Amino acid sequence: MNKTKIRLSRKEKELAGNKELILTKNKILNKITLQLETLTDKHHQILRSFSGKISDDILSINPKISKGENYNGLPWRVLDHPGIFNKEGICAIRTLFWWGNFFSVTLQLSGVYKEKYESSILTSYSLLQKKKIFCCINTDQWQHHFKKDNYILVNKMGKKGFEEVIRKKDFIKLAKKIQLKKWDSITKKITEYFCFLAAMLATDDQLPNR
Repeated sequence: MNKTKIRLSRKEKELAGNKELILTKNKILNKITLQLETLTDKHHQILRSFSGKISDDILSINPKISKGENYNGLPWRVLDHPGIFNKEGICAIRTLFWWGNFFSVTLQLSGVYKEKYESSILTSYSLLQKKKIFCCINTDQWQHHFKKDNYILVNKMGKKGFEEVIRKKDFIKLAKKIQLKKWDSITKKITEYFCFLAAMLATDDQLPNR
């Protein structure tokens, strides 16, 4: 057994002795969860406003909030609404809080849902540009950071580059990143981009400015 003495730095000692740090962190995460619970009502109303334009299997899915402590070492909270994850494919709009980084709203599609909405998304290129939406270029659809090997702005891809990514990959992820410094307007921003991405799941005549 390695008997090397484990030492803490001065800063680590201070943090280890500061119980308020963890209590405050827990309080913040509880408030984030409550915020996501509040958003479920807003999102439900938005989805219902597309009734007749969005398929019933999507509208019938109940929202789900998930949580964890270690995405790249940091806590996270996720609201999936809708959230279809089955053998036929994925159809989800995910609202993510990642501690110390950002909120994001992401449309994630694969399988039969990618097939169904691919053409609609391709014809929405100019709208995605205007909204400064990011497109996932990674081969791993379960990475959520916004580094250059994972996401790139649609308006930096060019139309042909965007079409190539959407057609060739076996999944689609379109996301909007919301900085935490905009805290007072975060709920409004999340709702705005949720509505925009939910419209991608509607039939063509329901999409704005089409």
